[in-house]
Parts: sequence; structure tokens; C-alpha cells
Amino acid sequence: MNIILIGYRGTGKSEVGAILADRLNMPCVGMDAEIVRRAGMPIPEIVEKFGWAGFRDMESEVAAELSAQDNLVIDTGGGVIERPENILALQTKAVIFWLKASVDVIVSRIQDGALRPALTDGKTFTEEVAEVLARRTSKYEHAAQYEIDTDRLTPEQVAGRIIDIWQNNI
Repeated sequence: MNIILIGYRGTGKSEVGAILADRLNMPCVGMDAEIVRRAGMPIPEIVEKFGWAGFRDMESEVAAELSAQDNLVIDTGGGVIERPENILALQTKAVIFWLKASVDVIVSRIQDGALRPALTDGKTFTEEVAEVLARRTSKYEHAAQYEIDTDRLTPEQVAGRIIDIWQNNI
């Protein structure tokens, strides 16, 4: 059974995934990192060359491949929920956790990062985060079996909560 971490950028998926992998002695796969490895270029270049649709195609391919494996911690990209087929694939043999945070906390955590191109045009960074998060929230809610608000928790505390839930599911 896999542990799947979904949520917007800045909610702690990568850091929590690494902690979980260490504590549970399971491999952790970052889907964005896997896409970058396969494409041989960073995400902004992938999007520039192939558009967001091309990036999402690569993401769907990785989701399908990872869902066929077992005993992984999978740190998904924030937009993995944009395509229902990704969640259908990932929820096979898995427990899905939505790591969520408020717009202010997300902005404070990721405002200095330049790992992703803009998802909306003509918006401030905070407006973009709020708009995209509002659009995706129902998709995260629908996909997740469990929700963990990371606003006031350390990554270690989030991982601890996931492990408690995980041990009751296996």
C-alpha cells in the first residue's frame, strides 16, 4: 500500500514525504522530480516547450506508472488532481492525504521559490495562489481520504499524524 500526499505547493508534501520515507523505511518518489528527471529539463522549460498540457501528460504517465508499484511514499505535484484519471490511478492500493494550508501560509512558504511558471496571467502572486487554491479545493477534498491542516504543525508533526493513521489502515 502506498502513501500519497496531495496538496498545493508549500503545504509540506516534499518535506513530509522525506520524513515518512525515513521513519517507515519506504522509498519516497517526488512526481515533479521524476518528471524533471525524465524530461531532462526543469519544469519551467517543460512548460515553455510543451505547454501545461504537455506537462500534465507527463504527470499522468508518471502517476499511472507509480500506481502500479507498492510500498511507496508519493509526493505529488500540486496540480495532479487536475486530471481525474491521475487520482483514479493513484488511489489504487493507497491512502491519500491532503496536506492543506491557508493562502497566507502558502504564500509565506513559497514566495521566494521560482520553480514553477505562473498558472494565471495578470495576477499578483497572492491572488494567483488564492484563485488556484479555490479552484482546486473541491478536487483535493474529493480525492483525499484524510486531510491535515499544516498551518500550525511542523513537518515532523504532520508526518506523525500520517503515521498514526497509516498504521491503522495497513
